[in-house]
Amino acid sequence: MMRKTEFLLAALALVSGRAEAGQADDPLLRPIAADYAKQWLEPQVPVRMHGQSYYVGFQGLGVVLIRTDAGLVLIDGGVPQAVRAIQANIRELGFDPGQIKYILVTEPHWDHAGGAAALARDSGATGNAGTAAVAELRRGNVGKDDPQASIHEPMPGVSRIRGVRDGEALRVGGVTIVARATPGHTRGSTSWQWQSCEGKSCATFVFSASINPVSDDHYRFSGHPERVALLRRGAAKLAGLRCDIAIPSHPGTNDTLAHLAALERSRTPNPLIDGNACKALARTYTERLDARLAKELAQRHQAGESQPRPAAQQR
Repeated sequence: MMRKTEFLLAALALVSGRAEAGQADDPLLRPIAADYAKQWLEPQVPVRMHGQSYYVGFQGLGVVLIRTDAGLVLIDGGVPQAVRAIQANIRELGFDPGQIKYILVTEPHWDHAGGAAALARDSGATGNAGTAAVAELRRGNVGKDDPQASIHEPMPGVSRIRGVRDGEALRVGGVTIVARATPGHTRGSTSWQWQSCEGKSCATFVFSASINPVSDDHYRFSGHPERVALLRRGAAKLAGLRCDIAIPSHPGTNDTLAHLAALERSRTPNPLIDGNACKALARTYTERLDARLAKELAQRHQAGESQPRPAAQQR
């Protein structure tokens, strides 16, 4: 394997598109909001986390690979301009990205699903997502009820994708991956849970969909109590999952990046393993929601409003 510095430089070239210079335009790889997306695409050295579970994403976007006896499973696809770097990360670990059999999608936002169409095309993989997210993933954009609808960038639609229900299990080459509905952030937001073993040592992973209260500048969560209830339900669902290792779709939400760095130095004890990982992550999401609601309340008081405006008047 190449040294870490060499790998990071090569990864930066792929993400920036320098390694693709002179190639024909590929509509599935056209960058989305390239300047804005740079905040997520700082390269991260790919690493085996536990057993046959690997981190192949970035410092700002989580992407996970699971090796099974029947092929590879990828969780999330990043943005289109990240696809070649994700594939390079997979090759760096000694695997063929053409052997991806399934792509599991957490949500229909462009930062997590924008690259799924290209990854599926290049491998022949089938996408899987929460049933409520399928129409938006096929269309390549979210519905008008999404808190980020007015700022969400269109993305390549994923044509080969199936919906999965909460609790539905995908069995691939001896690995069982279970869909866990964690609603609130988008339609069909879904986290993915599976067990990874090293000999007799087994750990339960949860790759968590975002449960963040993020929106355009005009949306007020305090005016959408149904959305607040969904976010609280999603966080409660996450907190209740059996979980030894929690990887959020944005890894900076918890200590994933620090743990990956520690894992490169020493694998024993595994720094990712924490029996309270999902509870702690859920608490962070709840704290962010509470902070957002408090901010909106303060803004209303400053504006002299005593009650949230009706939702129909907010957009």
